[in-house]
This record gives sequence, structure tokens and C-alpha cells, in this order.
Amino acid sequence: MGDLLIRRYEAADAADTWRVFHAAVHGTASRDYTPEQILAWAPPSVDEVRWQARRSAAHTYVACLDETVVGFSDFTDDGLLDMLFVHPDVGGRGVARALVTRIINEASAAGHQRLRVHASLTARPAFERFGFTVEATRLVEIRGRQLQNFAMSIAL
Repeated sequence: MGDLLIRRYEAADAADTWRVFHAAVHGTASRDYTPEQILAWAPPSVDEVRWQARRSAAHTYVACLDETVVGFSDFTDDGLLDMLFVHPDVGGRGVARALVTRIINEASAAGHQRLRVHASLTARPAFERFGFTVEATRLVEIRGRQLQNFAMSIAL
């Protein structure tokens, strides 16, 4: 793996982060959810203006390999790690760990004492390895489909 760079999200990263999100849900998460759930979670297209606004409203960081965005993560002002997605082509190479480490450090520096996440079935084992613990099992509805995830948190 080349040099991994974790940097702040920029508006120009919107399309690349959508591409990573879509690939991760349709690739990595598809082993834990039905095709209908996957399609509801990550439809074929996105309102890029809305996507960009959501990324900009959070404290978002992107992971780049050789100047290509291969992952991203964020946290909100209320202490929710809302997104963590890594392109399946680079899965298992420490990209998620580097992103979560950066998010934990930034959230701690911002004064958060706890960081929460709603982890998918796919992401739960990784978050447990990062030190998060499960607080509850949840069923959420996305575009008419129910998906299971887990409310988890970590003390900072």
C-alpha cells in the first residue's frame, strides 16, 4: 500500500466520497444485508448538493492513497461518528483504523468525552476492535426497508 494520507474533507470530494460509500455498501456490506436493503441504503444516484452539505456539516476526513480518495469518516457536533466507509479494494489494510483514530483524536480535542456510532452488521466487529461497545441493537428504516444496526460508544 502506498502512503496513506488522512486530510480534511473538501467540497470537491463529494463525488469521490459518494463513490466510496456506494462501493462499500454494495460490496463489503452486501454479505450482511439483502439486495433490497442494500439498494435502499445506497441507491444508484445521490443528490450531490445534499450529500456535499451533509459532509460539510460534519467534521469529515478523507483517506487518500496516491491522491485517490479510498475512505472517509466523520463526527457531528453532538458526538456521533456518523459515517465510516472504505472502498472494498483497500479493505483490511488499516484505512478504517487510521480514519477512526483521527476521528477519535479530533473529537477528543473538540471536548467530547464519548463518541457514539450506529454500526452496521458489517462494521460492528471493526468498531469492537477499535474499543467501542454495544449498547443496543436497533432496527432502522431507510427508504421503506428495515436494517439492523448497533448503537455503540467509546469513552474518549
